[in-house]
Amino acid sequence: MTEPPAPLRALALVCSLKPSPAPSSSELIAQHVFDSLSADGADCETVRCVDFNIAPGVQSDMGAGDDWPKLRDKVLDADILLLSTPVWLGHPSSVTQRVLERLDAELSNKDDDGRPALAGKVAIVSVVGNEDGAHKCVADVFQALNDVGYSIPAQGSTYWNGAAMESTDYNDLDAVPDAVASTTAAAARNATHLARVLKRAKYQPYE
Repeated sequence: MTEPPAPLRALALVCSLKPSPAPSSSELIAQHVFDSLSADGADCETVRCVDFNIAPGVQSDMGAGDDWPKLRDKVLDADILLLSTPVWLGHPSSVTQRVLERLDAELSNKDDDGRPALAGKVAIVSVVGNEDGAHKCVADVFQALNDVGYSIPAQGSTYWNGAAMESTDYNDLDAVPDAVASTTAAAARNATHLARVLKRAKYQPYE
């Protein structure tokens, strides 16, 4: 008898500059990723980071008024992290950078075998914008996520870029382009596959 697939938890950190309830293209593309993840059995939760006070710093808790510790708990509980960012001035949003800086603290958070706490977890990225820069944003974010311990699946990103110097956003589209939908589904499918592999077989001890 075939065993049922392992249950998975997925968390999207949406790094839009727009607080809720403003429409967000970054949140919409994250939801499209989650549609595929949910269909593959993942339990998904979305957080719009700008709705929280994420203090500047590189520690896990920056003290009074810092909301990152409660978001960090969600990060550590998730098997799959989706980081969704808009492109601004050719770069990931400042909110994205703040999140990555806070994740830096996890480099010193290790298990009994010396593995980083985030090793064995999977990260994927989604990007939206009206200017070029999606590949650069994906590369920058993936490098940081891999540095802190995340594993990156094959084709683990999806993106949409509108025409340069125009105002159409992803959430203005009547339908998602087929190429984007296919890429989104592949990123989600590969993320769940890798996450289940890593739940069955941990990385070798570091020490």
